[in-house]
Amino acid sequence: MPVKKILVIDDSPTERFFIVDLLTKKGYQTVVAESGEEGIAKAKSEKPDLILMDVVMPGLNGYQATRSLTRDEETKNIPVIICTTKGQETDKIWGLRQGALEYMVKPIDPKELLQKIASLP
Repeated sequence: MPVKKILVIDDSPTERFFIVDLLTKKGYQTVVAESGEEGIAKAKSEKPDLILMDVVMPGLNGYQATRSLTRDEETKNIPVIICTTKGQETDKIWGLRQGALEYMVKPIDPKELLQKIASLP
């Protein structure tokens, strides 16, 4: 089933605008959340095909939110791509251990992001 609806979870208005603008121009429907808590709630209510998750956010961080989503019966089948400024190898390993399918370091390369989305099963 191709990806149509994408939930963007990021506390930065600039990053949200950049990603939403990129995705809508490519025909994707987008939903946004500004925190991990809001992202979990929207994942359950909106049932997106994919989640793009920031890590550094107030309250529930992206690692915690990813872990919660990938372990919840209701949301565990929604793939998560972490998009963050945290670029250390240990950050990436930790993100993937929380259940993320992919890990991208900001600034996000638009072509690479679109390729990853297109290659999802």
